Amino acid sequence: MTASFADRLAGVFAGPGRLCVGIDPHSWLLSEWGLDDTAAGTREFGLRVVDAAAGQAGIVKPQVAFFERFGSRGFEALETVIRSARDAGILVIADAKRGDVGSSVDAYGETWLAEGSPLESDAVTLNPFQGVGALSGPMELAHRTGKGIFVLAATSNPEGVAGQQAKLASGATLSRSILDDVTTWNKAHADGPLGSVGVVLGATLDLDGFGLGPVPVPAPPVLAPGFGHQGASIDDLARIYGDLADGVIVSESRAILATGPDGIRQAITARAEEVRRASA
Repeated sequence: MTASFADRLAGVFAGPGRLCVGIDPHSWLLSEWGLDDTAAGTREFGLRVVDAAAGQAGIVKPQVAFFERFGSRGFEALETVIRSARDAGILVIADAKRGDVGSSVDAYGETWLAEGSPLESDAVTLNPFQGVGALSGPMELAHRTGKGIFVLAATSNPEGVAGQQAKLASGATLSRSILDDVTTWNKAHADGPLGSVGVVLGATLDLDGFGLGPVPVPAPPVLAPGFGHQGASIDDLARIYGDLADGVIVSESRAILATGPDGIRQAITARAEEVRRASA
């Protein structure tokens, strides 16, 4: 029987820890790494990050946009990077932020979560703003295949705040409604102590303003961008996330990637240890 994503994530938490290394081949980073701003450059960049993370961090998060800008060759590069990471025993969260309804969103789910798909990953980020219920197809697929999903709930971009803090007829904020829908799903599917459907909550936000308390039971896993370059401190993890902190995945990209090909492994090792200490 396929292990649930929640169980596999718990195993990573107990082993290499909660650090998730972003694979974001910005044009300027490719240049600093001495690589061409091409599909081949992104492939080489991604493979070097995977090699540096192997044995040091248990999760990587390729930002799909930086690969797909090169069309089919970019996707081919991404396929290679994902496969390399999974072969190394690293969980892959494809940061695709897809969202739609009906057969279209089901196809997105198959793209990133179906067994044997060229882009098969361990989890994917999805946009729930057409309703969490619209994501039921990918969520069911994730449950069947032992994969995970992270739905956007409170994002760090200032343009999203007003909508995400808006109150629905129930009196809950949109962010809280998403969190509650995810909790209901995890409770019904019993995929493990954390659940296999999580939420994205930016670490640079004042989460009280999004109406996210009290913490739901069971609390879902949290993909937490915003540490490092964007300004959030790992020492503040418990303060930022409160009772959700036990399920937080600490996502960092630029602060680690900017150390370059010669410094990245050391940077990942040091940061992973800092995250372990902060999460103890």
